Amino acid sequence: MFLNQQSFTNDGLEKPVENKEGYLNITNTSRRPKKRLSCLEKTEADLAQARDAIREAINGGNQTDPDYLPDGPTYWNATAFHRSYLEMEKRLKVFIYEEGDPPVFHFGPCKHTYAIEGIFMANMEISRFRTYDPNKAHLFFLPFSVTMITQMIYVPQSHEWSLMKNTASDYVDVIANKYPYWNRSLGADHFMLACHDWGPEISFAIPNLHKNAIRALCNANTSERFNASRDVSIPEIHLPGGTTRGIIGGPPPSKRPILVFYAGGVHGPIRPILLQHWEKKSDPDVQIHRYLPKNVSYYGMMRKSRYCICPSGYEVASPRMVEGLYLGCVPVLIKDSYVIPFSDVLNWETFAVIVPVKDIPNLKKILMGIRLRDYVKMQRRGIQMRRHFEVNSPPKRFDVFHMILHSIWLRRLNVRLHEQEQHDG
Repeated sequence: MFLNQQSFTNDGLEKPVENKEGYLNITNTSRRPKKRLSCLEKTEADLAQARDAIREAINGGNQTDPDYLPDGPTYWNATAFHRSYLEMEKRLKVFIYEEGDPPVFHFGPCKHTYAIEGIFMANMEISRFRTYDPNKAHLFFLPFSVTMITQMIYVPQSHEWSLMKNTASDYVDVIANKYPYWNRSLGADHFMLACHDWGPEISFAIPNLHKNAIRALCNANTSERFNASRDVSIPEIHLPGGTTRGIIGGPPPSKRPILVFYAGGVHGPIRPILLQHWEKKSDPDVQIHRYLPKNVSYYGMMRKSRYCICPSGYEVASPRMVEGLYLGCVPVLIKDSYVIPFSDVLNWETFAVIVPVKDIPNLKKILMGIRLRDYVKMQRRGIQMRRHFEVNSPPKRFDVFHMILHSIWLRRLNVRLHEQEQHDG
């Protein structure tokens, strides 16, 4: 859930005021001796000030932005999101551990289904949010790529997980033995990012990684121990050419003759039900295919369709959701136990259709029941929301890189660390 007023007002924090010498002045305690702040206390004081600023925005404050001002029902609280984003830009510092060599560390794929792993890692390495001083960091990034672990470590068809899990576990052991920060928080101010389906399973090899740390995952499945209050759902983005060139934009609603479209392989529990009810129907409005006919363009079909179905496969994530937003085709999400990316900020029901699995037989009835003017609103809102899912090089404000980082920033705001929480070993 997006941080709300209740979560700030009940945190029991006093508003700290730090003077130029780095001492803490406690309100109404002027007779007490001034206390020099530790590095961790300075970090926590900075985060407390960010919470105060967001709370002020929730209570009615606002701040102009020449670049972009979020507005409208697509945001749960546009003002709070905007202020939180500005606070992130103003304050956030991320320390990236330099240990480890490519291609498993500090490297990831930048094309195809798991592209967001490599794109985020490459952008994070050169980001202005990066700090080389760990004592100033709010967050610590563990720069290993699960996709590259599966490609470099896993023996195909072996069904053997131990080598992959040991690679991640050994890396965290190196970090924990060399630096004090992992043990200080038991990982609570650390994060990993993985788009590969096996990301959650590999994280389970390190107890404090999946219990305490922030896991930014494409496979955001609550039935597989994804915790929405601590973990971050990130979008799966398929980039065949490594960029969004050629897959952004589409015609207006009046030039979309097909009601709903889907094409894809049959795997997982949901897609067979979809195909059972809607494949090979003599209905031009409903284009549901296991495989597209020859000489038919997948993206071309999305551009001709009003709605695009985004069902789960073996795992809950799918690039179809983002492809729909890119091409102006309203996503129809048919998934169980899925936490939708950026849903702590974005109200997906205003620009997408969410259909329970049990309602697949009624799919056409549901979509035909949406009034034209409501569909047009959803389609336009989806185009507006597209900026939050676009990949840019270099990254632009409010794009997918920054939205992922903002979701991680929100989780860090929910963590309050104290010196007495430090542990050895």
